Amino acid sequence: MVKKLKFRNEMKYYVNYHQYYLIRHRLKHFLKQDTHADHKGEYHIRSVYFDDIENKALQEKQAGIKNRHKYRVRLYNRSDSVIHFEKKIKRNTFIAKERAAISRDTLERLIDNEFSVLNGTSSPLLKEVRHEMKNRLLRPKVIVDYIREAFVAKEGNVRITFDKDLRTGLNKINPFDPDLLPVKALDEPVYIMEVKFDEYIPNYVRDALQLNGLQRQAASKYTICRKFTKSNAWEDQ
Repeated sequence: MVKKLKFRNEMKYYVNYHQYYLIRHRLKHFLKQDTHADHKGEYHIRSVYFDDIENKALQEKQAGIKNRHKYRVRLYNRSDSVIHFEKKIKRNTFIAKERAAISRDTLERLIDNEFSVLNGTSSPLLKEVRHEMKNRLLRPKVIVDYIREAFVAKEGNVRITFDKDLRTGLNKINPFDPDLLPVKALDEPVYIMEVKFDEYIPNYVRDALQLNGLQRQAASKYTICRKFTKSNAWEDQ
């Protein structure tokens, strides 16, 4: 039985340090921080984004296509204990995710384009990834690296995240490469604030966010980091 996707609202904003400090201060009075965070309320995210021979995910994002998807591998706090291959699906302003757990060995073999490692998988997503790697030349393109601080509210299933210190791995694609030294991907000292929710945002959360004073942005971390790759992002890689 195919699991039905659950789509949620997603809104993104750039905020400077002063805006971040004020919003964070208000949120802390009403919302809980992510249970996976450290003593500072933060955790590290490293993703390896994949794209096909035509850079379809990148081109569709830059063209403003409303219905699109992209593939990535995500791990936390530089650990190989939890690694997920994810497909993020966007339908206008709504998002959904599919994901499947993989091992470090599987990841490293996929980075080496050994998609045969997925032969016999029972995961529909990983079957799709194998097909894309074989027929669309889906390949790892760039590492996206940042620190996340997250707040959650049960009402409306709201999740508010601040992504800080966005960095790119340039042309390195192995997240466990000991020589990986990610460099800053944004010139301006800004954070990316993401607001995700199901049907509504409770009034007390909306008041704390004061969204009327902010302008929604595309703020694609993948697109930002692809600008740093040596090859022209519009060419085959």
